[in-house]
Formats: sequence, C-alpha cells, structure tokens
Amino acid sequence: MSKASGNNFHGVGRRKRATARVWLKPGNGKITINEKDYESYFDTNKSRLKVELPFKVTGLGKNFDVQVNINGGGMAGQAEAVKLGISRAILASDEGLRKTLRQYDLLTVDSRVKERKKYGQKGARAKFQFVKR
Repeated sequence: MSKASGNNFHGVGRRKRATARVWLKPGNGKITINEKDYESYFDTNKSRLKVELPFKVTGLGKNFDVQVNINGGGMAGQAEAVKLGISRAILASDEGLRKTLRQYDLLTVDSRVKERKKYGQKGARAKFQFVKR
C-alpha cells in the first residue's frame, strides 16, 4: 500500500467511504489537502489533531511536506483516512518507525463500514412494525 520513488513517499489510507492518497516530499512541514491548507480544509480541532498525530508521534513534523488527494466520505472519515495514509507513507520512508506507529495504533485499519439496507426491511437491521390483526 505504500511505496517510495526517489525522495517521495506514497501511502493510501481508507476509512468508511473516504480514500486518501498521500505523498510525502522533503520540506518544512506544510500539509496540503485537495489544494487547500489542512487547517482550512478540516473545520474541527479533532480532525486537525488526527492529521497531525503521525508526525507528533514520530517527530518528523518539520521534515516533510504532505500533499493529499482525498475523495468520498465525510469529514471524520476523511481525517481518519489521511491519518492512515500519512502513517503508511512515513513507514515507507523509514521502516524502523513501525514499532512506534504500531504503539499508537496508527497502522491499524478501521474496517467498519455502513451495513447495507436489506429488502423487506426498514433499514439494515430495523424491521417494519409487525401487525397482528
């Protein structure tokens, strides 16, 4: 899922319906998501902190510029996808950081997705009300 080409490192993160393609390039710590600064892209501090977490844990925050293309999902799912993508790209840059990233569950994929609605039912699990008479 992650690979390196020259000094650029690539990682893909997914969460729910969101998919983030992440490229790390040597730089000074600028994070760009869909051509916008990440602080203007994500409206909540919680989402911003999720994006920053892999760099805080590894201490590589000012070493790389991050370019992210993301589509699908909502803001929370996108933030989680970016977090996983950045973690995988960092892992591609230095395999020795695997233990640190694992310790903070940054390489663990959250595979929970929305369950589909079933025919003859109101929703995924909710049924129509039973009428006896």
